[in-house]
Amino acid sequence: MSRRFVILTLTLSLALNPGKLLAGEWDNSAEVAVETRSFFSDSVFPGQSGKFQPSITLEADLRWASDNGKHELVFIPFAGIDGEDDNRSHADVREGYYRYLSDGDWSLLVGASKVFWGTTESRHLVDIINQTDGVEDVDEEDKLGQPMIMLSFLKDWGQLDFFVLPYFRDRTFPGREGRLRPPLPINDDRVFFTDDEKRDVIDYAIRYSNFFGDWDVGVSLFNGVSREPRLIAPFAPTPASELFQLYDRITQFGVDLQYTREAWLWKFEGIAREGQGDTFIAAVAGFEYTFYQIFEKSWDLGIISEYLYDDRDADLIVLPQGVTTSAPLTAFENDIFAGARLALNDTQDTSLLAGAIIDTDDRSSAVFMEAARRIGDSWTAELESRLFLNVDPANPFAAFDEDDFLTLRLTKYF
Repeated sequence: MSRRFVILTLTLSLALNPGKLLAGEWDNSAEVAVETRSFFSDSVFPGQSGKFQPSITLEADLRWASDNGKHELVFIPFAGIDGEDDNRSHADVREGYYRYLSDGDWSLLVGASKVFWGTTESRHLVDIINQTDGVEDVDEEDKLGQPMIMLSFLKDWGQLDFFVLPYFRDRTFPGREGRLRPPLPINDDRVFFTDDEKRDVIDYAIRYSNFFGDWDVGVSLFNGVSREPRLIAPFAPTPASELFQLYDRITQFGVDLQYTREAWLWKFEGIAREGQGDTFIAAVAGFEYTFYQIFEKSWDLGIISEYLYDDRDADLIVLPQGVTTSAPLTAFENDIFAGARLALNDTQDTSLLAGAIIDTDDRSSAVFMEAARRIGDSWTAELESRLFLNVDPANPFAAFDEDDFLTLRLTKYF
């Protein structure tokens, strides 16, 4: 009997009747979301789709825990189909791992998982473990599953996490037909690494976190391939028609802080990174203040303000593959974020988040709104909009100047 047949038999047996193979507690759920994204203006780059972009996504969540609570299996597959952009039709294992929880104060995770670090609202500088799933949105909130081995210790003096990351994943970008992309499409098949790095290179990370009274503190160190690529305009007999990706090996030190005092949340994220041109620092700092039970109702209103700073140099340089910059481009060199979060605290879990990031140098603005409300017991309706206003031609947001859009998403939970 072949090994492949044995694996297939075990997989089918587990899917059809998992309780016979693994005694313990099982939990499963799924969601299907139908989305319509409508752009306010016609596309401006060659090959892009029109004003209407429908899509559907499916995500399942299968979990098992042993009776003694020491063993855990998690499997969360994701798939999306887009009516216009082929790159947005893709699948991923968001999480698929085994975790051992000791009787003492440590745990071991092996597999693909998602790890979030950070405190601020407008930008997550220290969140570097997972690669960004750039086809889903431009806010960098959607992440791909990252293969890893994570060893965690929880002590009286805090939590210490060690990461071994054995495989690198490229960032996803909209295709030639997609909106919210650069003027030249990004070729997914032409990916380069500096210093002879490959996708199977091993990255390392360590993070310490703890709380001290009203302070939540996180300190992290990452050494590996940057999740943020540089883009290359290749040499060609004719003007370049696409961009290539170039990934550098970097070392990044990060700090995230949150101070909680009554209705105030004071937040900070800062990094120092070397390996992409000159060593640079970047930071986000600000606050959120919540007004409780406004208008004598159960509503809570949070006011958010943050300052974004990034001093990286992105000078033009020439490589054998073409022309690029010494560091990835960023739109957040000297910006202010202002926003508000409204929670109605009703049975439908109605919420609204709106805000804007404004460049203090050229006044370019990126405005967003996100609203959500549960419908019945198993449906959620979400409305999302992004606008790019008064964008300076030299600002990285200029590529999206005609891509203002409104998205309606209906999600069914099972």
